[in-house]
Formats: sequence, C-alpha cells, structure tokens
Amino acid sequence: MHNISIQELEAIRDKMAPHINFRHEEMIGKMDDNYRIHVCVCGGTGCTSSGSETLIKVLNEELEKNGLTDQVQIVKTGCFGLCALGPIMIVHPEGSFYSRVTPEMIPEIVKEHLVGGKPVTKYLYKETVTENGTIGYDQTHFYAKQNRVALRNCGRISPEKIDEYIGTNGYFALKKVLTEMKPEDVIQVLLDSGLRGRGGAGFPTGLKWKFARAYDNDQKYVCCNADEGDPGAFMDRSVLEGDPHVVLEAMTIAGYTIGASQGYIYVRAEYPIAVKRLQIAIEQAHEYGLLGDNILGTGFKFDIGLRLGAGAFVCGEETALMTSIEGNRGEPRPRPPFPAEKGLFQKPSILNNVETWANIPQIILKGAAWFASMGTEKSKGTKVFALGGKINNTGLVEIPMGTTLREVIEEIGGGIPNGKKFKAAQTGGPSGGCIPAEHFDVPIDYDNLIAIGSMMGSGGLIVMDEDNCMVDIAKFFLQFTVDESCGKCTPCRIGTKRLLEMLERITKGQGKLEDLDKMEELCYYIKANALCGLGQTAPNPVLSTLRYFRDEYIAHVVDKRCPAGVCKDLLKFVVDKEKCVGCGLCMRNCPAGAITRTEYVAPGHKLASVEIDPDKCVKCGVCMGNCKFKAISKQ
Repeated sequence: MHNISIQELEAIRDKMAPHINFRHEEMIGKMDDNYRIHVCVCGGTGCTSSGSETLIKVLNEELEKNGLTDQVQIVKTGCFGLCALGPIMIVHPEGSFYSRVTPEMIPEIVKEHLVGGKPVTKYLYKETVTENGTIGYDQTHFYAKQNRVALRNCGRISPEKIDEYIGTNGYFALKKVLTEMKPEDVIQVLLDSGLRGRGGAGFPTGLKWKFARAYDNDQKYVCCNADEGDPGAFMDRSVLEGDPHVVLEAMTIAGYTIGASQGYIYVRAEYPIAVKRLQIAIEQAHEYGLLGDNILGTGFKFDIGLRLGAGAFVCGEETALMTSIEGNRGEPRPRPPFPAEKGLFQKPSILNNVETWANIPQIILKGAAWFASMGTEKSKGTKVFALGGKINNTGLVEIPMGTTLREVIEEIGGGIPNGKKFKAAQTGGPSGGCIPAEHFDVPIDYDNLIAIGSMMGSGGLIVMDEDNCMVDIAKFFLQFTVDESCGKCTPCRIGTKRLLEMLERITKGQGKLEDLDKMEELCYYIKANALCGLGQTAPNPVLSTLRYFRDEYIAHVVDKRCPAGVCKDLLKFVVDKEKCVGCGLCMRNCPAGAITRTEYVAPGHKLASVEIDPDKCVKCGVCMGNCKFKAISKQ
C-alpha cells in the first residue's frame, strides 16, 4: 500500500489519458503509444450471459495466432447500453460496432479487420452501415439523443483498472474538494446544480447533505443504495459493473462534506459481477491510499465497506436499508427523526443511490452551471432509464430531463416490434404508474410524471403494446408488492392483499362494478397511512390503470371479457370454419383432448372443420399456435 501524492495522481492521469481518449471516434488516424488497435468487449451482465467471456478467450487465441498480441489491446468494459444487440464488440480507433458477436465470427474479424484493416460489414450494427460507408455508432438513433454523464465511462474503460479511471480525470474531483473547497462550498455547488436524488423520491441532494452536516456527532455515515429492486431495472447495476470507482470517489467527497469517516455500499447479492468489481475497486483504492488514512496527503480519513443484501424489495427504502446494514431484519422506521439526524446506528447519515453518486464528480469538476444547463427548470441534468418490455432496442439509455416519452420509445427505443401499437409505459416499477398513449408527448421529469399519476422511480421503463391487459399489469405489480411487503404496518400488509384479491376476482370474471370504487377507496387509504414510501406508493399501478384504462376493468366485470385476450379465465378460443381445412393438426397437439373433427355444409359442399369444447379447454393456446391457416383466434 502506498498513499499516492497529488503529483503521482497527475502523472497517472497524464500517462493514461491519451490511452483512454484513443477510444473516441475523433481519434481516427491517431495512434496509441502502446497499441495500434483497442478492442472493447462488453463485460456487463447482459453480454456476459450471452457469452462475451468466451469471445474474449477466442479473441486472445486468434491474436496470438496472427502475432497481434503486442498491437491489439482487449478491454473488457461495462455495458454499452444497447443490450438487445449483445454481445457487443467495438474496435477503435474506427469505432466499428460489431453486434450479436459469436465465437465463429472472431477469426474472420481478426483476419479481415484487425490484420487487413477492413471492417467486416455483415457483422456490424446495421444502423452504422450506410450507402456511403459506415458511420459512428454515436450517430445512430439509439445513441444520438443521449447525453452520457452517469454512464460516461461505461463501455469506455476497464472497470477493474484504477489507472484507467484516473485517466478520465477520476479522483480529481476528490482532489479539488480536499485541496480547494470547504464543505460548505461543496454543498452550495450541489444546491446550485439542482441535482435531485435519482433513486425515486427526487429530494435535492445538496439539501440532504446540508442537513446531515448541521448535526454534530462523534460519528457520521455515508451510504450507497445499490439494492435496485424494481422489476426490469438495471441502471445502478450497470454503473457499478462499468465504473465502480465513480461511486467510491463520490462517497469520499460526501464523507469530507458532512464530516463522516465511514461509508457503506449496500448491494444486492444477486449482482455478482457488480459485487466483484466493487471489491476490486475498493482494494485498488486502498492500495493507492485513496481510501483509508491521510488521503492525498491532506489528513482526511475515510473508508468504505460492502454489505450484501438478500434481495428484499423493502431494503430499497432508506431506513430499512440502514436497519439491514446494522444486522437486523430490514424494516422501515417511522420518520421523523430522518436519517440526517438519526440514521445508521442512530448517527447522522446520508444515503443516495448509485446514479446520484455517479453524477457528483462531474458536477464538482465542470461546475453547477454545466449540470444545470441540462434538463428542465425543476429537473436538472440527465436521467438513466432501463428500457424493457415491448420495445425493439432493449437497453440502457441516458437522456436529458425533459425528453418526451415519444422520443425515448420511437426514436431511441426503435419503436414497438411487429408493427403493434403503443399502449402504455410503466415508470417507477411497483411504485410508479402506467402512462397511456395520450401522454406520449409529455416531457419526462419529476413533476410531469407525478402530475399524470406516475413517478420517475429509479428509472425502469417498461413498454406495453396493444396485446397487454392493463388489469393484468396492475395485478402483476401488486403481486410483487404483496410478496415483498415487510409486514410491519397494517395498511401495506393487509391493504395490498385485499387489493390483490379484488383484482384476482376481476381477472377471473367474478368482479362487480362496486369493486372498482372499493379498490379506489382502499388505494387512497393505503397511500395515506402506510409507514414507508414503498407502502404509500404501492397502489399507484392500480390507480393509474383505473384512471386511464377503466374501460378494460368494465369489460372484465360487465362483459366477462379480457379485451387483450390475456386473462386466462376469460379466454375463449373459437374456430373460423371458413378458414379451417380440417387438417387436424390442432386436434393432435391439444393436451386436453378438447378438439374434435366435425363436418358442416356450405352452399353446395360438405366440408371438414374442428370444434373446441369450452368445458375441456385449458386455455393453453397450443391450437392457435399450431394452426397454419390462422383459423383459430382468442376472444
């Protein structure tokens, strides 16, 4: 272990910066002092699950065969964002974007591109290939409208090498804070920047730090919420996998600002790659003396520990998270007192989520005005969203606040697959609401989303098309909430269960019209009386679907019909006898023996067809899937 000095930190940056900047398209035609080519391979969870580790192994073998090991550097990075096209491999300095790469492609790419200098066009991301040649991937629809601040290093550096982070001006915000700024200066910069918490509530970050600094105590704590329990959310995971040092640097800045000497990162154990890279980053920061005693020779002391969560959704709530770090069952505590006064171990504490932390070093280095110049009047900066569901470009995007839902879904997301119509988008996970097509052009920011019955949440954005049943969607999120309720307070423990029971009756065709009014009344009761924010927001999916898709609820209750054909108990499969040729394929594949062959008389003809016995039908849909003549449909 060696506590590096400011001069040594600057020397590492000056050595590494050209090496890192080589991975930008503006560097075309320039050479890295060490390597002729850099090949960045995504090492995030998505691409790893698709086999990127095998790609790296095969790539190393091919480089050795072709004598290129001293000319080509392989960089295992974090997520590039466009998860739908993984595994992803980008060759610099050209910026050639290879998508859905398989081990079988590697020999050809090495021979033609890395040796011959000609990209293999057929393997490139199709949007980068034009009639006039290739374009940079940053000019494609997915990337063009993005502004990567929190994600700036993801896909650009090796997250397991501290020198690469330093090469991007990493730890220089910490250096600036420790040598040039008072704690009050840091707080003022954050207040002026307008940064609000990216974990869901949107509380001003500078104000939270100001409250914690105001309390005198012998010990204070800095906490990072990396629990990320929303279904479909993977923003924080990707930052930790691609740029873990940014969180360590930001937390250390916070420690100096509020007067804390210890921090904790609470990360779910289901994120093994993130956990591993955090462990490596903490070890490396200790080796350089960027954590521990006398950081950068300033006398400041700060350390960070990891705490693994077991996946309880409620531990995303700040007081429950702190209770879990203490070694107790994760349950929320009544507030006040707020954590800034009595938090972890009853000491003054602050807690921010990963994305919030990832913004802070850049705000310190570039200034409050730079950050405040992005976004809207009350929602400054950018926001990271995890795009999922019925969308062509599944992945991770970072956009300025105020970007419309239409821009995100139709332009960045590439629209809805199979020509289907957009129906709704769920933001904020189980705590959020469903945004219908009528609000397609609403600018996305904290206040606008709340006004239309949803919320920003941590950034999950699930897209739904015409084939989704909104009653079923509300039931899905409520099932999640019921399962994840800690049970401490009656409104959440019992109230959400009663709501779910009513929804289940409705999807089975057993609901009554008065149930809709009862559900609404119960939703508002839970919101007003649940102990924590998670319980208070649990009814949001029900309220938003009742508000915008009440006709679907009425169809389920009055007509005993699911318009989207999703709710199994209300389904009926019918045969169009004019299309049916009586081939019997559906009959042979029916697991319940519910289909029989029949004959019917058409004008001048006696034709074969089939019939489905509704009493025997188990609503599996095998018959419809097997019919080559589209003669079977669901109603």
